[in-house]
Amino acid sequence: MPAKILVIDDEESMRNFMEIMLSKEGYSVETAGSGKKGLGLIKDTDYDLVIADLNMPEMDGIEVLKEVKKSKLDQDLIVMTAYASVDTAIEAMKQGAVDYITKPFKVDEIKIAIEKCINSRQLKVENSSLKQRLNKDSSFDRFMGTSESIVKLKKLAGRIAQSDSTVLIRGESGTGKELVARAIHHHSPRVNGPFVSINCAALPETLLESELFGYKKGAFTGAIKDKEGLFKVADGGTFFLDEVGSTSMAIQVKLLRVLEEKKVTPVGGTKEDEVDVRLIAATNADLEEEVKLGRFRPDLFYRLNVIPIDIPPLRERQEDIKLLVDHFVKKFCSKVNLTPKSVSDEAMEILIRYPWPGNVRELENTIERAVLLNRSGSLGTSDFPEKLIKAEPRPMVSEEDPKTPTLEAIEKAYIHFVISQTEGKKAKAAKILGIDTSTLYRKLEKYNLAEDQNDDSGKIPEKN
Repeated sequence: MPAKILVIDDEESMRNFMEIMLSKEGYSVETAGSGKKGLGLIKDTDYDLVIADLNMPEMDGIEVLKEVKKSKLDQDLIVMTAYASVDTAIEAMKQGAVDYITKPFKVDEIKIAIEKCINSRQLKVENSSLKQRLNKDSSFDRFMGTSESIVKLKKLAGRIAQSDSTVLIRGESGTGKELVARAIHHHSPRVNGPFVSINCAALPETLLESELFGYKKGAFTGAIKDKEGLFKVADGGTFFLDEVGSTSMAIQVKLLRVLEEKKVTPVGGTKEDEVDVRLIAATNADLEEEVKLGRFRPDLFYRLNVIPIDIPPLRERQEDIKLLVDHFVKKFCSKVNLTPKSVSDEAMEILIRYPWPGNVRELENTIERAVLLNRSGSLGTSDFPEKLIKAEPRPMVSEEDPKTPTLEAIEKAYIHFVISQTEGKKAKAAKILGIDTSTLYRKLEKYNLAEDQNDDSGKIPEKN
């Protein structure tokens, strides 16, 4: 769509010239013979640019500019006049004019000025649109769910976003740890700073060290110039360290120094650089157990664990699965320009029943595959992998027979049994149960088993 321009000038010949010249350039042009008529048009129409003569009877260009800015602060306006002076130029720019052109002007001169204004406005519109999309993409609303655990999680994350404290996000792979970290950053005072993330498990120790802290020229073979580390890149913003539990002891020492002193030393360097970074770490490992086993520094753990956030696995919030399924179906149908598909009741039952070891990420990938391969308007059981169909059904609760145990009662009893068999060894019990140790801790607290279960000493070892 061509950019719309309004020309306000009391000289008819100038209005005609501007209309012809700008129309040939591909713009949509309207004209007004007075300031009052121009204001009436501006009130009813959105123009990409207004060009107003400075010297007009009744209402001059400065008065027009002042009135326009009262109702449309973002309206771009160029003033032009045959009576140029420094004073009028300064006044026009003070009132919000984007440019000032003197009559008589060269055609190329005004073409360049107009093109510059139009391009600048389009860039502002694009930036505004991008910001809106980023706001949506970084919102806590993207972490979908109406279950009690997710509602509590989002409230907690929203509260801590305003602080500058270190956060440790705990949860299994695929639960959305980075999504929560990005939302915390977006709602924090650091929102205008960078958000930098790295997966510590994806890089070998030597490469991870140089990525985190940077290096100096000549520090090692191939270091042909200085390179800033990601901590420096994140200066003034938020640094998200995913899978922090996989870092070596040597890296942990350096991370501790950053947290304690806000300083980093590049590989091969001697000078310390100060950094202003909020750290959000994430792990799918039980760091407390790793500390006990001597694989993670206790001082670093306590520094990271200032504000812990636990993200429950998808199997523990099955009431959210239908909401997520509907969202992903709409998302992927829209992505490939398909009419939104429905999901059969039988297929939905299978999706809710499946334990989703890969959590939300696995669910999303499964829905994407089903949408792309489905050739009808409804997703049925045949559109999903065989492993989902063969998954063991959840125990059903009989409302008529109160003696029928609930799923929670069965789970509580089984955890009680396994803990007893392992003599209170939580890591071993979690392995038998097929869950993370951190998940086991939550279930022990949920069912008040931490106080009920006994080991050889008479009590389960307390969580440190």
